[in-house]
Amino acid sequence: MNAEPSCLDFALTEKIQSRHHDRQAIVYVRQSTVRQVEHNRESTRLQYALTDRACRLGWRREQITVIDDDLGRSGATTLNRPGFQRLVAEVGLGHVGMVIGIEVSRLARSCRDWHQLLEMCALFDTLIGDADGVYEHTS
Repeated sequence: MNAEPSCLDFALTEKIQSRHHDRQAIVYVRQSTVRQVEHNRESTRLQYALTDRACRLGWRREQITVIDDDLGRSGATTLNRPGFQRLVAEVGLGHVGMVIGIEVSRLARSCRDWHQLLEMCALFDTLIGDADGVYEHTS
């Protein structure tokens, strides 16, 4: 990535409107196995650091919610993933302006679950962000 972080963040904020900032940003933190949680601590640290990214994108600290209930749980299905279920519910209630994760494709490994989240984000005007960008999905 050649762009300076401040220039990149400025370009990303063009998609972020005041209506998004009026709602919370959710940082979704997940590792697939307990072993990853224990041995890949840098990944976990980077995921928690996404709260700083949300702040740089305009959310106040008190507007940022971290959902880390799914640490050590596979993303293959939403069964036994209360964090993902909570995330989808919050989006569906219209409480979320942006969902942010380390890599958006890792939010859900099942195509059905991923498409459910994308559809909910489109219906409720919720952006999805990761370390590389901010995305809006329209239905």
